[in-house]
Amino acid sequence: MLNKLTVLCFSPTGGTAKAAGFTASALAESVETVDLLRPVTPRVFTAEDTVLIAMPVFGGRIPAYALEQLRAFQGGNARAVTLTVFGNRDFDDALLELNDAAAAAGFKVIASAAPIAEHSMVRSIGAGRPDAQDQKELAAFAGQVLAKLEKGDDSTPEVPGNRPYKESENKPWAPVVSEACIKCGRCAAECPVGAIPADAPNTTDANRCIHCMRCTVVCPENARSLAAPMTQMLTGFLGKVAGGRHDNCFFL
Repeated sequence: MLNKLTVLCFSPTGGTAKAAGFTASALAESVETVDLLRPVTPRVFTAEDTVLIAMPVFGGRIPAYALEQLRAFQGGNARAVTLTVFGNRDFDDALLELNDAAAAAGFKVIASAAPIAEHSMVRSIGAGRPDAQDQKELAAFAGQVLAKLEKGDDSTPEVPGNRPYKESENKPWAPVVSEACIKCGRCAAECPVGAIPADAPNTTDANRCIHCMRCTVVCPENARSLAAPMTQMLTGFLGKVAGGRHDNCFFL
């Protein structure tokens, strides 16, 4: 195993962090995690470092704000393992986009994976994942990464995707807030882009919201959710294209 690994993780609803944790624990004895949901301190890595970069897939792309956070780091030719975690439908161009962004930041991508996690908007899709079987597969992937490093192989894997990337959907909308809201301010404090005013936490700036669903999982009263029509539409669509158990994907 590696002595030390740094994890750069953007995980609004926890699925990406869980997949990253399963992978990191099988890669290194000591793991430092940098939460990209929070303001980050610029940092310079070196070729002696190994970094795991883990981000979720939003509609086949990496969230633009997550990529902004990544640009705060200088890779310095550090070896990088990339994860794009998707909600049981498809990762489309996201893994290619993340690898391009990592390379642009100065990281040397040596391995990539697209594991599955519970869908952040329709929790019945991919429910409970990553699970024990996923943990085994991610640990096996980590073993392959370590074997590759032992051989001195730092080649960058080919991953699926297209350039230009698919268009992002940027229609302004935001989760709705029910009367159960007690205005505790937890959602405002946790929103990574400041879309929820601290003095009016029962509202959301739809133009700033990135639809990450962070506010829905941190609310102690379950007062935030998707609007019912959107839930019905997404459930119907995802039920057709994301039903059943889809496979994790690995690239070395």
